[in-house]
Amino acid sequence: MLPLSDGLPARRFPVVNVALIAANLAVWIFYELPDLRGAVAQSSFYPCDVDGTCQSPLPWPISWLTAMFMHASWSHLLGNLLFLAIFGKNVEDAFGRLRYLAFYLAGGFAATALQTITTLLFGSDADALIPLLGASGAISAVLGAFLALYPHARIKTLVLIFIVHIPAWAYLGGWFLYQLREAHDALFTASAEGSGVAFFAHIGGFVFGWLLARALSRAGRIDPQPVPHRSAPVPL
Repeated sequence: MLPLSDGLPARRFPVVNVALIAANLAVWIFYELPDLRGAVAQSSFYPCDVDGTCQSPLPWPISWLTAMFMHASWSHLLGNLLFLAIFGKNVEDAFGRLRYLAFYLAGGFAATALQTITTLLFGSDADALIPLLGASGAISAVLGAFLALYPHARIKTLVLIFIVHIPAWAYLGGWFLYQLREAHDALFTASAEGSGVAFFAHIGGFVFGWLLARALSRAGRIDPQPVPHRSAPVPL
């Protein structure tokens, strides 16, 4: 199911979200494409560097940040940026620009932390040597925040050849349940081994985003926009 729109135009131009999209594109085009294998090896995050069983090219307090802007392929990049473009603008709208940037980076760190802890506790030495990269952990935090702030938004979604509008709580809730199932399979069965997807990073980011957005919203520290009633016109 491919999201096309959340039906919620932002109240102000999402400067930070657009800048994050541009930064990911720039890193891919100008840094990774000329030497993809070398760039991935140099600037990814390696869980084994945390417990000292290996030494990565960049120390892990730096590489967790650089890895957030790295991607493995065009499909990896464009898939992440599609979700960021659709859901990030309204989260920035609620958080404000500087707070949204801090939230995005913190979400990426939380995602990397859970994936690293899980790998070091339950994975093999070979697992800990696999580089982690991608914006999906931080974007998962954005998805969790969107669910907390706009659960009744209608997500315009392409399902096969049909366009349907799905409540955010169903779309994002279903996405999260899928991550849980795949993470379970990767941890306790062989069915997801070698998938190359850091599902625990997705879970860590999503839970972090949902909890923080919910807490800040209840405290009146952020300002989500009202969601139109179902009978109101939905922008296409």
